[in-house]
Amino acid sequence: MQTIQMPLNDDLAKLLDQVVEKLKTTRSGFTRDALRDAIRRFDGNRLEQEHRKGYELHPVSKGEFSLWEDEQDWGDE
Repeated sequence: MQTIQMPLNDDLAKLLDQVVEKLKTTRSGFTRDALRDAIRRFDGNRLEQEHRKGYELHPVSKGEFSLWEDEQDWGDE
């Protein structure tokens, strides 16, 4: 495991201490979880942007998915 140091302003450190106390964790544990969550969001946003770009370059053509319309069951009947 690597140790990474980072400065926090006093207000942020105080908020962090309040949260970790309520969660019964440590600054390090909370920060690791927060970084994992941020990386997952970053990856998800990146994939979403790639999909959006792909559909902008190659839009869905009319009737492209009509083959599957009879297979759809939304459970509302």
